Amino acid sequence: MKIGTKRSSERAGFVAGTSLSAAILEQLFDHLPDTAFFLKDAQGRYVAVNQSLVERCGLRSKRELIGRHVRDIFPPVLAERYALQDESVLRTGRAIVDRLELHWYARRRPDWCLTTKLPIGDGSASTTGIIGISRDIRAPGDRSKIPASLLPTLEQLEQNLEHTPASLARVAELSPVRFARLIRRIFRLTPTQLITQARLAAASEMLRSGNVSIIQIAHACGFSDHSAFTRAFRSATGVTPSHFREQRS
Repeated sequence: MKIGTKRSSERAGFVAGTSLSAAILEQLFDHLPDTAFFLKDAQGRYVAVNQSLVERCGLRSKRELIGRHVRDIFPPVLAERYALQDESVLRTGRAIVDRLELHWYARRRPDWCLTTKLPIGDGSASTTGIIGISRDIRAPGDRSKIPASLLPTLEQLEQNLEHTPASLARVAELSPVRFARLIRRIFRLTPTQLITQARLAAASEMLRSGNVSIIQIAHACGFSDHSAFTRAFRSATGVTPSHFREQRS
């Protein structure tokens, strides 16, 4: 089943080829407070959003988003990253699935999310829009709803960011497969994503709070070298570590 949309003015209409309307999808996702939902047209303009996305943007109503482009809403660095993602999905028809990203929420509060963007169409070969979600995730240090047996393993990760999925599985005294299943069930992340999140969270905090050199931060946070750190940091935040530090100064 393909989902299609035309213009932002049709947000209350039926999605082509289904009996499901954008308004119904919007209402459904309003009941998921940890997940931002959006539907965009072929120009990247919002057609439907849920309340979580409104709040994440620091706005008061959905009307402030509908019909607008990310470049109208977000700071330039974030807007450019989101626009490039949208343009890639629209141009290639290839989805973005579970991309780990650091997002700036209202009042410049940083937090982590997993973003998925899927191409949508009207039954033809062309892509006519995007449907997507961005799900908030807990940092490894969040102790709520984590089995007590797993806490020592997460503490080990916080203390030694050079851990790999295999070494964390050994700490947890589980096989790599069972460990991966447990992490996926609790965090809905892969062990690699969990480690990356922990490393980048520690790095972003060091960049904000001190004058340690970037190469020292890279090594302290488990990255093999400056280039690997920069690639991972740019992928998650859209900016280099140096630019991130300048923004926060």
